[in-house]
Amino acid sequence: MLGACVIFKQLFSNVRVRSQVGFEPERRGSHPYLGVDFRTLHSRAESAGSIPARRIRRLFSFQRHLLSSRLLRGAPHLNPLHILDEDYCGQAKCMLEKVGSWNFDIFLFDRLTNGNSLVFLTFHLLSQYGLIELFQLDMVKVRRFLVLVQEDYHNQNPYHNAVHAADVTQAMHCYLREPKLAQSLTSFDILLGLLAAATHDLDHPGVNQPFLIKTNHYLAALYRNTSVLENHHWRSAVGLLRETELFSHLPAEDSLSIERQLGSLILATDISRQNEYLSRFRTHLDENDLNLGNASHRHFVLQMALKCADICNPCRPWELSKQWSEKVTEEFFHQGDIEKKLKLEISPLCDSEANTIASVQIGFMTYVVEPLFAEWARFSDTRLSQTMLGHLGLNKASWSTMEPEASGSSEDGESDPARSSEEPSSRALTQGSPES
Repeated sequence: MLGACVIFKQLFSNVRVRSQVGFEPERRGSHPYLGVDFRTLHSRAESAGSIPARRIRRLFSFQRHLLSSRLLRGAPHLNPLHILDEDYCGQAKCMLEKVGSWNFDIFLFDRLTNGNSLVFLTFHLLSQYGLIELFQLDMVKVRRFLVLVQEDYHNQNPYHNAVHAADVTQAMHCYLREPKLAQSLTSFDILLGLLAAATHDLDHPGVNQPFLIKTNHYLAALYRNTSVLENHHWRSAVGLLRETELFSHLPAEDSLSIERQLGSLILATDISRQNEYLSRFRTHLDENDLNLGNASHRHFVLQMALKCADICNPCRPWELSKQWSEKVTEEFFHQGDIEKKLKLEISPLCDSEANTIASVQIGFMTYVVEPLFAEWARFSDTRLSQTMLGHLGLNKASWSTMEPEASGSSEDGESDPARSSEEPSSRALTQGSPES
């Protein structure tokens, strides 16, 4: 347990300021990877002659898109198969009545929507907030955009997939309803917040930034080893916005403003910049100078809300939190196995022989989640913020019971501060930094 905690403590001990790269949207679709085909990193082998699962999903998505188009035009159904869809959708709609509940089970919702949780949930929220009507969005374009977003997530990834994006979007909705935000955010702010949550990990390859850097991936070179994944998620989202022409009816400067502010939100999810944002947030709270009547302050709070939504899994009820913990650790360990196979240095937290799910989660909660959500509770001292901190404490205790040596190792680490500066920890810090 000490190893994981030391890694987290080292990774987030310094504030690292990042510069932004020139704005250009990326083309949607597959990219040529060097050394490893990350697109199939977490995929299971398919039988010879079988139709690729991604192709089948795209076919179903296209059929759903056609169905929604016909319904909006008032055209009759061409076959009775929609009845089954409507049965499942009926159950999903019942769940959406409680979409603002912190206990919302995104896994169940995804099953009820036949793997289309991101499309259904985001479309529902855009409608519920009245954003489609207010911004005069074409519902068919909205549907097509969301379908393409969902399909560009790699659902072979155990964690960074469309269900995670749907979960983050649902959490963002919960935060947008908090009194301080609900009273001050504009409809434009809400639109940006929901779009950023839905697209914040778009086309995530299932490996982290250090992996892309040490395998000489072209994205690492393109973004100069700086917020590589976040820049890619943003440019990919912009590519889909332009491909679907979702905002083509707006003045060009408004459309460009949406794209740039969307990027500002997504770039804030770079975990290597955690202390940069947290320090700024803490300073604002200490000086009590956050003015939500100021557009830049509202945008900053949106950035913090998205950061919270992105890593809120440890603050969910145990039944949900445990599933997410297992999935993210599976993804870490899978990357570590690939690194071993390629004879690369194993990234921090990715070695299944040196770490356990419990040790990784305890370190993550202690050095990343707790500091962020403690400050969020200072900002928004509500029942929800206290509920999240309560779940966090209970979940951490639950993981501690699964790590018998946790308490002993922790005491040893505290009694010997020199251990935190040993060479393995320094190496982990170098690996974990985007500047390496």
